[in-house]
Amino acid sequence: QNLMYFARTGDQVPYHIYLTKPIAKPDLKGLKIRIAPIYREFFQTLGATVVQTAPGEVYTALERGVVDGYGWPVLGLFDMGWQNVTKYRVDPGFYVMELGIQFNKAAWEKLTPEQRAFLEKQRDWLEQMALERSVKDVETDLKRQAEAGIQPITFSEADTQAYLKESLDKGWAGVIKASPQHGEKLRELMVAP
Repeated sequence: QNLMYFARTGDQVPYHIYLTKPIAKPDLKGLKIRIAPIYREFFQTLGATVVQTAPGEVYTALERGVVDGYGWPVLGLFDMGWQNVTKYRVDPGFYVMELGIQFNKAAWEKLTPEQRAFLEKQRDWLEQMALERSVKDVETDLKRQAEAGIQPITFSEADTQAYLKESLDKGWAGVIKASPQHGEKLRELMVAP
């Protein structure tokens, strides 16, 4: 209630499933996959045995066979060194990373009109710059992943559509479960008709 969404600073960066073994369809049965809570239900629906661990432990977990893969945005693999223990990436991505800036509404209202106008101008610049950079960074990292030997996995058109629909259905179900009062309204605001 006292939160104001101000700016979107990360956009167009998809999450993917990364694996050490190939799959032919969106079926993770028999695979142990490192997850973040936001996509737990989706991966479980695909049949994965889910494992929650800190990002700093993923490399060792992959290296030792504790997990067979992980969900992660397309950016950041090289920062963690995971390209050395990753063989496959499922395409297309299933969610899009969202990084935003929020303000305490009461603090925002204490700003002068001039201060707000200044911040809004900076926001407009930041959002455009961040979008352009995100698109460029995704292209760069996809190329780097290919050069590192990470192979894309694609499914049939029907399997791809079912996979993407399931990801969205499970994602929104989690939001609505966490906030029955506001989840549906949030979905209405964020999903194009």
